[in-house]
Amino acid sequence: MAANQKKKKLNNRQHIMARYGCIVLMFLFGAIAVICKLSFTTLVEAGAWEARAEKDMKKTVPIFPERGNILASNGNILACNQTLYDVRIDMRHPRFASRRLKRPQWAALDSLADSLDTFYPRNPHIFEHPDSMQRYSWHTLMKKEFTLPNDRRRRTAKVGIKLTLSDFERIRHWPFFKDIKGGGRSCPVYKEEHVVRIYPFGDMARLSIGRVYEDSSGRITGYAGLEKALDSLLYGKVGRAKKVAMNNGFANWVDIPAVRGFDILSTIDIDIQDILEEELLAMCDSVKADWGTAIIMEVATGEIKAISNVERNKTTGKYEEAMNRAVLPFEPGSVMKPIALMVAFEDGLVKNNTDTEDCSPFMRTSDHAGGGRKTMRQIIATSSNTGIARVIFRGYADHPEKYRERLASLGFFDPIRSGIGGERTPNVPVLHDRHPRTGAPITMTARHLDLARQAYGYNTEVPPLYTLAYYNAIANGGRYVRPHLVRALRDENGRDSILKISYIRDPLCSEATARKVKECLYDVVWDKRGTARALQDDRVKICGKTGTAIPYDFEHTHAYDHSKRRFAFAGFYPYEEPRYSCMVLMTAPAGSTSAARGSGRVLLNVALKLYARGMLSDPAPYSHEASPAPARLCASTIAPISSIVKKLGLKGARKHKSNAAVTPGFIPDPTGFDLPSAIAMLEKAGYNVAAVKGTGYVRGITPAAGTPARKGTPVSLSLSWK
Repeated sequence: MAANQKKKKLNNRQHIMARYGCIVLMFLFGAIAVICKLSFTTLVEAGAWEARAEKDMKKTVPIFPERGNILASNGNILACNQTLYDVRIDMRHPRFASRRLKRPQWAALDSLADSLDTFYPRNPHIFEHPDSMQRYSWHTLMKKEFTLPNDRRRRTAKVGIKLTLSDFERIRHWPFFKDIKGGGRSCPVYKEEHVVRIYPFGDMARLSIGRVYEDSSGRITGYAGLEKALDSLLYGKVGRAKKVAMNNGFANWVDIPAVRGFDILSTIDIDIQDILEEELLAMCDSVKADWGTAIIMEVATGEIKAISNVERNKTTGKYEEAMNRAVLPFEPGSVMKPIALMVAFEDGLVKNNTDTEDCSPFMRTSDHAGGGRKTMRQIIATSSNTGIARVIFRGYADHPEKYRERLASLGFFDPIRSGIGGERTPNVPVLHDRHPRTGAPITMTARHLDLARQAYGYNTEVPPLYTLAYYNAIANGGRYVRPHLVRALRDENGRDSILKISYIRDPLCSEATARKVKECLYDVVWDKRGTARALQDDRVKICGKTGTAIPYDFEHTHAYDHSKRRFAFAGFYPYEEPRYSCMVLMTAPAGSTSAARGSGRVLLNVALKLYARGMLSDPAPYSHEASPAPARLCASTIAPISSIVKKLGLKGARKHKSNAAVTPGFIPDPTGFDLPSAIAMLEKAGYNVAAVKGTGYVRGITPAAGTPARKGTPVSLSLSWK
């Protein structure tokens, strides 16, 4: 018995030792395999692995820089970057698991759906159609999704795109979300960040400021206006990040930091821009113009203070921001005559304004104001085609081709480089004696006809900006300053760049010549026979030149369209000490208006508004003593009446109160309030001010006051000083 037990123990020990031996052999073979593989990798394949590691370490990724801002002349932001967020709800989040939702939480979800339907409806027309609420409400969505198992629900539900951080934080503090403790992954609502380009003033000077787009690589690039012309400066410099080895793998390490783009301080004056846009739009609408463009420059500096382009949408009939025709060439018409007269004075073809010229029919052209002899002032005042053509013929009849050469000597065809995208140079054909392509001879008669037409603004194409630059030089005593939209560049530290640009060029003409042409332009408005005598206003003495041309139809008939006219007016004001120069050009039906009553009226209305605001050399003579009635203050919720009365030196004042009672569910009436007070009133009532048009005090609201509307409804305000 004992022997059997001893034998059994021996057999068990042998079996155990055999198993240990197998295990040891397995570990030994594994160790040998590891050592062999390690040796093979570190010795045989070492070169390949080192090459792969070096390749990975050399990989770099671009770091896109922050695009610079575009600022108005007073520092107001015209274009900037803003971080916005796409907000979504994770419908499969563990917090939404049905087994974890208690009765109070279901009630909170019901309140959450109410809030989402009110402020972020899934369908913008949810309250307009009876079945929309049932089909598209958040109540319907949540009821449908939360009856399904977690793994069968939709992944996310979009709350809104391009929302602000305040929107996101407000959503996080709504019912249900605010009861969730912790942050990060524990909250079912999350955001995706986007950097977008915004324009706080909307379409104001839209094509002069420009717009941007994102290319396939993710780079933000300008495609119009300053955004395009100065894209390389606004964009900045791309940084680089490379791969570095970390304890837990590879990570991006900033090797070359990105450099933020320059801020562009433009010359745009927001107040003048607003006035110009309002007047141009009103005039185009009244005469049913196809389009209109206008530019205002500061005479002394050449700074473009305002530029506006509008065009009638053929489908809707409404006017919209159009292509920037201020830098595109058109036949200028009679606004070219003062420039031709300036050349004549400089060349000695005429000496004084009192010199006369025969204005009888000439080169197939007659004088619409009658023939006979006229002085230079009368030729410009009555816009005599024959008179200016005969004056130019005094010096260029024998060699018509030299007239263009004379314009070239004045820099007429040099690029202005104003900073406006799409800028073009003038086109004035050279009047050679042979055709430039075929070599066929051209008769002197044909060349003379073209020379006469060029003298009074036909057979030539000039962008309005070029025409205005030469009128500006006349107003500036013959000194030429290049029109420009950029005043300064500022780096990310706020320092002005060292980039030096000269906007001053050699004088176009002598001061005496500029004075003579200026006197001629004065008679256009203030002489009893002047073509713009309808623009006389003693408050602001303006002077300038009218121009009318028949537009050429390049799209359909490829001929002159006699049913329409292109009306132009270029001038400056005040006459005694010019502060601003301006040109207005519009295309409208023939007979709907004239160059003076259309384009010229826009210039005059702008000048009067600048005068009324004290923005010209002589401020408007306001005086509270002119009215015996006590001063009446505009309705305001925050107006410091006592301090205003004290500063104005008044004995007393009474406050004008507006009937602006706020009824829940109805849009209040902010008429008569200043803008900050009106916005405060509307937002307190739960409405969002989405657009503001004009300046001054509130004169209208859309939708109309008293209209029933839910909270969050966007409203638009119309402002006016009248």
